[in-house]
Amino acid sequence: MTEIRRNGITEGVIWKQLLYFFFPILFGTFFQQFYNTVDAIIVGQVVGKQALAAVGVTTPFVNLLVGFFSGLASGTGVIISQHYGSRNGARLNRCVHTAMALSLLSGILFTVIGMGITPWVLSMMHTPGDIFQQSVDYLRVYFVGMIPTLLYNMGTAILRAVGDSKRPLYFLLAASALNIGLDLLFVITFQMGVAGAAWATVVSQILSAVLVIAALTHSGGEPYTLYLRSLTMDRSLLADISKIGFPAGLQSVMYSLSNLIIQAAINQFDTDVVAAWTVYGKMDSIFWLSISSMSLAVTTFAGQNFGAKKYDRIHKGLAVSMGMTSVITLLCCVLFLGFGRPLILLFNQDPAVVECCMEMIRYLVPCYFTYICIENFSGTLRGTGDSLFPTVLTCLGVCGLRMVCIFFLVPLRPTLNTVMFSYPLTWTITSLCLVVYYLRGNWLKRRIAATEEPSQEESLPVSP
Repeated sequence: MTEIRRNGITEGVIWKQLLYFFFPILFGTFFQQFYNTVDAIIVGQVVGKQALAAVGVTTPFVNLLVGFFSGLASGTGVIISQHYGSRNGARLNRCVHTAMALSLLSGILFTVIGMGITPWVLSMMHTPGDIFQQSVDYLRVYFVGMIPTLLYNMGTAILRAVGDSKRPLYFLLAASALNIGLDLLFVITFQMGVAGAAWATVVSQILSAVLVIAALTHSGGEPYTLYLRSLTMDRSLLADISKIGFPAGLQSVMYSLSNLIIQAAINQFDTDVVAAWTVYGKMDSIFWLSISSMSLAVTTFAGQNFGAKKYDRIHKGLAVSMGMTSVITLLCCVLFLGFGRPLILLFNQDPAVVECCMEMIRYLVPCYFTYICIENFSGTLRGTGDSLFPTVLTCLGVCGLRMVCIFFLVPLRPTLNTVMFSYPLTWTITSLCLVVYYLRGNWLKRRIAATEEPSQEESLPVSP
């Protein structure tokens, strides 16, 4: 990377820099979701709605484990972006090796845990009997690919933190193309059912992991270059990563737990509702991918500017990202409300499934605007290292209150609308809390004071 490109985040036009990060991240996460969506489309059309529902039921459990690690990866990204902005090459390099070692160990642990407790978790989720075994088959194969999944997630977090958001996109394009081809081969030609879709995803994850590791090991001597023989755990850096990443991981776990509970509530309806919820979730992911991509972009932007002590750009970056996110949300609303039915038909053509999914779209999509503050404000705060209190707000506001709704309101009025009502209610309350905290919490002064102590680390320049 050139000197101009690196300094653009801390010196360039803000909206251009955010878009420079946003689009590669968006397209990357889109294609990551795309090959999961292809799984659902092929399974739903070729195998049937029971298989489609079986794949959908597994999503919250997978997100529970992967989401926690993604929080740790985001913590790594914050630490690396701050060291990159302050040009502390020595500490940055040790952080890279600590992070990749953590990924490898976590992948082994999650594989063992995931495969072992899969039947128990699906039973606790009240998974319908006609899709239970297919869900077990899908999950157990999926967990075979947990190690490459975590290595890829951590590797892309490192690359994005130093300003490289393009190569992760190229890697996912390659993995997506492979996944589509293997889906057609395993599910249609070999008739392997949901297990075939899972194996296609696993092989694609292995490819993306190999590509991102190759990118890190061939970085031309940059401070973020990965040397496989130097993998180690630096305790102080692991503590720094955990300080920011653990709250973010906990927040993701709470999201996933609340979604598990909601999925359990959905599973108590008939298979048509479960299948419709699966289809809605695949469509809904377009919105979430867009918003989370902007959150990742503003996190990197805030982290590097905080490291460079350009604090005014942090506030300006948030304002710009909020405007961009509002436009994105409006476009998603127009897409889903205007073209929801033909999108649903891509997954399944059962009339009951289609009508139920349209009901979900009409109820939830107009409420998207109540959520956008959560990702933008928390992403900005996390970029400066202020992770704990926003996580507490989000966990209590979104996740805790959502669980209260499911446990107390749904038994009183056991309808689909009651389950869906938990979303806009919790989004609105949490957004208001984060706005108040950002405006009146003195968080930036605390973060500046926490970083003013002189560092004992050798500071090496980032090579041009």
